[in-house]
Amino acid sequence: MKKLLIVLVVLMASFQTRAQILQPVHWSYAAKKINAREAVVYLKATIDAGWHVYSQFVKDGGPVKTTITFAPSKAYMLTGRTIEPKPITRMEKAFGMDVSFFESAVIFQQKIKLSSGQATVTGKLEYMTCNDQKCLPPDEVEFSIPVK
Repeated sequence: MKKLLIVLVVLMASFQTRAQILQPVHWSYAAKKINAREAVVYLKATIDAGWHVYSQFVKDGGPVKTTITFAPSKAYMLTGRTIEPKPITRMEKAFGMDVSFFESAVIFQQKIKLSSGQATVTGKLEYMTCNDQKCLPPDEVEFSIPVK
C-alpha cells in the first residue's frame, strides 16, 4: 500500500510539473512626467535567455507582431505612435522571411498629453515569443500605468 501511495504522489508531481505554463517574458510598466501636461509611459519586456519578442513592425505572413492598444480616455491623449529601439533583423526559416525582434529586454515608449495633472493609462498588449526550437501561442496582457 505504501508503494502504491508513493507511486501516485510521484505521478501527480510529474503531471503538475508538466502543467506549468512557460512564461519567458515578464512585463513591467512606468511613467515619467516631462512637464505638467506631458508624460511618457514605458512598457518593458524582460525576456529570458534564448527567447525573443517580435517588433511592432513585422510584415504580414510572419509571426504575430507586438501590438499595444491604449484604452480611450478623457484623462490623456496619445502623442504620436509608440516607439521602440532598433530591433535585430534576420531571416527566420520558420517564417521564410526577414523578421525583426528583441532579445533580453525591450522598452516601448508612448508619449501622452494629460488633460489634468495625472491619469492612469490603461490598455492591453499582444505579443508572441519564440526561441530557436519553438514558438508559444500569442499572449495578451492588460496594463494599468499611473501617471502622477
